[in-house]
Amino acid sequence: MIVPAHNWTIGVAEARVVDYMGVHDGGLHKLAWNVPKEELIHIPEHWLKYPEPEASMHFLLGLVYIAFFFMSILGNGVVLWIFSTAKSLRTASNMFVVNLAICDFVMMLKSPIFLYNTFYRGFATGFTGCQIFALMGSFSGIGAGMTNACIAYDRYTTITRPFDGKVTRTKALIMILFVWLYTIPWCIMPLLEVWGKFAPEGFLTTCTFDYLTNTFDNHLFVGAIFFCSYCIPMSMIIFFYSQIVSKVFSHEKALREQAKKMNVESLRSNQNQQSQSAELRIAKAAITICFLFVASWTPYAAVALIGAFGNQAVLTPGVTMIPACCCKLVACIDPYVYAISHPRFRIELQKRMPWLAIQEKEQTETASTSTEQSAAPPAAAVPT
Repeated sequence: MIVPAHNWTIGVAEARVVDYMGVHDGGLHKLAWNVPKEELIHIPEHWLKYPEPEASMHFLLGLVYIAFFFMSILGNGVVLWIFSTAKSLRTASNMFVVNLAICDFVMMLKSPIFLYNTFYRGFATGFTGCQIFALMGSFSGIGAGMTNACIAYDRYTTITRPFDGKVTRTKALIMILFVWLYTIPWCIMPLLEVWGKFAPEGFLTTCTFDYLTNTFDNHLFVGAIFFCSYCIPMSMIIFFYSQIVSKVFSHEKALREQAKKMNVESLRSNQNQQSQSAELRIAKAAITICFLFVASWTPYAAVALIGAFGNQAVLTPGVTMIPACCCKLVACIDPYVYAISHPRFRIELQKRMPWLAIQEKEQTETASTSTEQSAAPPAAAVPT
């Protein structure tokens, strides 16, 4: 049976007329063609003018998310297991690592909602599913950004003030509580529509905060969340790591000059000539952390700013699915960065899963400790 299109919303007549239940436009449905009319009010008008993507695009994204889901759950699950049960890893610094892994874990726990929407090709879970998806994304995304800033601060104080600047477990716990207290308002306000709101985006299979509604209040909300949830942690990360790099380079330069004056090759008696120099290690760690954070949330920041203050015509459904993939990909990469960069983590993983054939030497832990005491960055600085 063919059901004609209807004008369901009086105030936005033409924008709300969609091809519904079999009505075609050039052989293609429009987005939201299979959405019950009572749910249409929750979808920004911007998306209703676009044709529905090919089914193959939905299924391709679904397969990508399935891969992301298993990579993230496995990787972050192992990180949480190792860091929370190994005594050698129960340090104040690693409390931030565990918190970040929790954020990444939650980020991918919402994948079943996306997959259900994807294989039903649209807004299948409706308003409730959209709110749950966006709420989990906000908690994990903002929480991860602020946790990255805490990790940067922890490394900064440890390296620049190695004797009195190290973060204690109590201080680390307070900082983590602050991260969540800072995050909660930005999640609850749009959920309750006190300020801003959550809405579907792209193919209508993912949801985030609404950046398309052209009202002063919504523009102000987008600007505020951009500054508080992106600019602040980004600025902290860049500042702290740039200071660390500067400090380590200066320290290494001073050691080389002193060694030259004393006519010796190096002042480090236990220096491993086969290992990378300290300044190269810290530079790579800083670049990795900054790059992963930028890669995960800059696309969302750019899309939100364009939607609120720029030309919305450039925000096609396909373009706005890119940020959703970026943040999921980074949530998958993080735990494997831990495994690559953290010697003590690799030692524990080797003990519990010898079949992985990691072959990490026990002496690495001692070397890592001496490196930290000599103002070089410990491997725990790398998680992001």
